[in-house]
Amino acid sequence: MTKDDPPSPVPVRPETVPRRRLLAGVAAAGAVAVAGCAGDGSNAADPVSIDDDRACDQCGMVIADHPGTVGQVHFEDDEPEGGRPAQFCSATCAYTYRFDAEDEGRTALATFLTDYSAVDQAVFEEGGDTMFSSHVESEAFGRETALTVVARSEVIGAMGPDLIPFSDEGDVDEFVAEYGGEAMPASDVDRATLEAL
Repeated sequence: MTKDDPPSPVPVRPETVPRRRLLAGVAAAGAVAVAGCAGDGSNAADPVSIDDDRACDQCGMVIADHPGTVGQVHFEDDEPEGGRPAQFCSATCAYTYRFDAEDEGRTALATFLTDYSAVDQAVFEEGGDTMFSSHVESEAFGRETALTVVARSEVIGAMGPDLIPFSDEGDVDEFVAEYGGEAMPASDVDRATLEAL
């Protein structure tokens, strides 16, 4: 090699990414991809306030006229409900409707129920029954995955025995101590749960 020859190119080493950072990035991307493939748009759905004259999509009763837990289910296709979430006068109506819709091939994106940890509920007696007030404003709803429900308590809803939801475990314990019942994650509710009410 003479001094007039061009210098040999220095090999450029590609920038390396630490293995842990690479694996973390791959895992995060995988989680996002899986969520997208599963059609779980539940984080995109937000609860809406229920109109005062809205009838329950399951039983037809005017939701705001009755006590207890109310609910709403957001579906991928909202055509059967006229472009809005399905809305209900009780947790039992909400779950029954959702289970039937899923059996027919519809996909539920998110289920919301009254979160009695988030509202100042009134408790009242009527004909020997104990009932909680209903709340139809959007702020009163909790996402099913964040709620614990109490089944088979002394408190009834619009359709009789119902599921009473809370986001705070302390509230669940206080409720069970006062009104009885059995607590379970709201996302574990199935048809057998409803039948056992």
